[in-house]
Amino acid sequence: MQATLAIVKPDATRRNMVGQIIRRAEDQDLALAGIKLLRLTKRQAEGFYHVHRTNPFFDALTNFMSEGPIVVMVLRGENAIQRWRDIMGATNPAEAEAGTIRALFGENIERNSTHGSDSTESARFEIGYFFPGLDLVK
Repeated sequence: MQATLAIVKPDATRRNMVGQIIRRAEDQDLALAGIKLLRLTKRQAEGFYHVHRTNPFFDALTNFMSEGPIVVMVLRGENAIQRWRDIMGATNPAEAEAGTIRALFGENIERNSTHGSDSTESARFEIGYFFPGLDLVK
């Protein structure tokens, strides 16, 4: 079993799409091991996305991620990281495969409704960032 962090971003929470996004994970046998609704400060968003701090989109990304509520989840299942990334689709909704979350719900490359860890290392950091010291459901 593998764990990954998934985020329903502010654009999707604003449009009440949380349940639809969670359903897509569950339909693909990814189980919730932890879930939180929260609102990041700009500083917390900068800490989470620190790996992108030298990219030109960093300020816009962290502003966006701190503009409204998000839902952070730990999803577990076989090959969870890649499976969640496949369910999300390409970062740019215009390039995402039909039926993926980003193709269905994403507004643009920044407001693309979801986030997912891209490796076991990032999953470890990201899960720890939002679920420090908490026991997740096994």
